[in-house]
Amino acid sequence: MAETTTVVKDLAKGELEVSPDQVHEGKVAVEKLSAGFGPKKALEDVSLGFKENAVTAIIGPSGCGKSTLLRCLNRMHEVSLGGWVNGRVLLDGEDIYSASADPVNIRRRVGMLFQKPNPFPTMSIIDNVSAGLRFSGLKDRKKLDPKVEGCLRKVFLWDEVKDRLRESGASLSGGQQQRLCLARALAVEPEVILMDEPCSALDPLATAKIEELIIKLKENYTVIVVTHNMQQAARISDLTGFLYLGRLIEYGPTQQIFSNPHDELTERYISGKFG
Repeated sequence: MAETTTVVKDLAKGELEVSPDQVHEGKVAVEKLSAGFGPKKALEDVSLGFKENAVTAIIGPSGCGKSTLLRCLNRMHEVSLGGWVNGRVLLDGEDIYSASADPVNIRRRVGMLFQKPNPFPTMSIIDNVSAGLRFSGLKDRKKLDPKVEGCLRKVFLWDEVKDRLRESGASLSGGQQQRLCLARALAVEPEVILMDEPCSALDPLATAKIEELIIKLKENYTVIVVTHNMQQAARISDLTGFLYLGRLIEYGPTQQIFSNPHDELTERYISGKFG
């Protein structure tokens, strides 16, 4: 085991060559992104682009920087205690960390679904979905209700809750709560959807529904999913990036990453030899 760990660390020292097209060809792109907490560095010189209308999976062992990368894409990382970011994150070619960028607007355009469902427990189902719209100034119920229904339909939840809209969002099952949180994110019309281990707390049936939904969402959104589940990444994604020790080791089409990885370290991780 110690020998395997040493080999893995030695392999991870290499630099991944990423072409300019891979960095800039995408709705979202990161250029030489480093990030961390206080003196601890979680990401180091990561560069890659996330294609529009595609699902990109980010894989790697626990502690490799997956969630940190995701949170850097909508400026959530900087609100963490001691959080810092260097490098650039581009959204439609504009750096979201520039002095002129509005973090609130960035988080509207780049929505996020967390590992644990987090509906507002004191709000009804309908108020959970409309919360962001109300914050933006839309108060007219005649305009709100159709938008709420539309979002619930997008996440395949309307038929399950249409007779329970005034009940608490916390009264739903775990899988339903996760779809409710996604409906809430979709209500403010984002362009990119980030998902951090969205199925880790769900049973197989709820997981299948979320996976179906992820594949459907790419028709209208750029979707980026962090997952520890190799089978899930293979099922839902078009592209896969493998992180290890804060570095991007390999990035490419999912089929190629899983069937014929170019990097030995990727092959070791995919085949379960460590992680």
